[in-house]
Amino acid sequence: MLTALRIENFKAWRETGQIRLAPLTVIFGRNSAGKSSLTQFLMMLKQTIESPDRRRVLHLGDRNTPVDLGTPRDLLFDGGHERVLSFALSYSLPSRLTIRDPKSSWRGVADAARFDARIDCGRRTGRLRVLKMRYLLKDSGNETLSVVMNREGPPPANHRKGRYRLTAENYGLVRNVGRGWPLPAPDRFYGFPGEATAYYQNTAFLADTVLSLESQFRRLFYIGPLRGYPERSYVWSGEEPEHVGIRGERAIEALLAARDRRISPGRQKRKRPFQEIVARWLKDLGLIESFQVRPIAKGRKEYEVLVRVRDGSREVNLTDTGFGLSQLLPVIIECFYVPPGSTVIFEQPEIHLHPAVQAGLADLFAEAVLARENGRDRDVQVIVESHSEHFLRRLQRRVAEERLSVDQVAVYFCEPDPSGSRIREIELDDYGNITNWPPGFFGNEMEDLLAMTDAAARRSGSGAQ
Repeated sequence: MLTALRIENFKAWRETGQIRLAPLTVIFGRNSAGKSSLTQFLMMLKQTIESPDRRRVLHLGDRNTPVDLGTPRDLLFDGGHERVLSFALSYSLPSRLTIRDPKSSWRGVADAARFDARIDCGRRTGRLRVLKMRYLLKDSGNETLSVVMNREGPPPANHRKGRYRLTAENYGLVRNVGRGWPLPAPDRFYGFPGEATAYYQNTAFLADTVLSLESQFRRLFYIGPLRGYPERSYVWSGEEPEHVGIRGERAIEALLAARDRRISPGRQKRKRPFQEIVARWLKDLGLIESFQVRPIAKGRKEYEVLVRVRDGSREVNLTDTGFGLSQLLPVIIECFYVPPGSTVIFEQPEIHLHPAVQAGLADLFAEAVLARENGRDRDVQVIVESHSEHFLRRLQRRVAEERLSVDQVAVYFCEPDPSGSRIREIELDDYGNITNWPPGFFGNEMEDLLAMTDAAARRSGSGAQ
């Protein structure tokens, strides 16, 4: 699970400061305040990790990637007057990592990690270079070891090809005899080159360290603000998609692939078939009375989605219902379909939904982070970019009712500023109250009510004359 993020010199952000990421993290804010930039940054790291080109420091995107951030100049704050992009990312490990030094009796364990990097974005050349990268491993908050790879010497010496060095804290690196050469550049923005283990006698653990970061991002998924239109029938040949897709285009395939799975909404609660979980949420949110996916005919691989909108009505195809249902269905499926330990980013999931359903999304996401499968917590993290006041109000209520603790929730508000966007954590107390409500968070409701009352009084007075 991602636990913290800090970014410097990226798009609208000169400096974000430390952003705490909770199991359920919600980002609000004004238009052009940099909300989407935060999630775009994470998706850029993901598509870089999944790129087959190990020499590409950052994959800024193209027509085949989730995000396309343009050129290095577009990447940087204020057009790149400062050409170095810096960031730090903290995350918990799904299982403890044990490190043993074959050259000594040293042994260390880690249950969390922090990765940080400084990248020269080459304002003139357009070429990206890693200036420094570091992995910091921790156990119960205490530092286990730190491994750093950075360029040697001041410019221009540090721009010569293959001038990197490897250092460590709390761990003694042992060089192989006769292999005192400098290291080549890192793989992508985060990977140690093969020489980092070939030149040393006790650096085999580096591979596990890199794998921990890769695994974190391979379990990062994103659903955009506009899901695709429903289809009258769907073809499924038995494959299991990785997730429902950026536009929810594989939602029905995922639903069918998960038909033998059983999910519990929380500890000591009854587990139910996957499709029943989805149908229950559609009903609880007031969109339908019943829901089923069935083959068009026996022995066929074409399936249709049939819904009954209200009790006593006939079943109709998904395409013959309101647009909101097709927009919400992929969101519900994704919450329970992704692998345990996943992080799911939803951008404006409330679009095309009634205010009552927007409020219900808070309950859906709360259940997603508390759900269990195969007797274990699923530990799914949900990051939401939203504009919905109804969503926030329901979230506050669930904190007050102790369905979620304040530690399980993080709420932020972003504001644009010429000197760089600003992000503020909205502080919730144990009763769901906001103790530092920002001015103009959702407009000025009280001002509107007073103005309406004043207008009514004026109209009433003029009528009496």
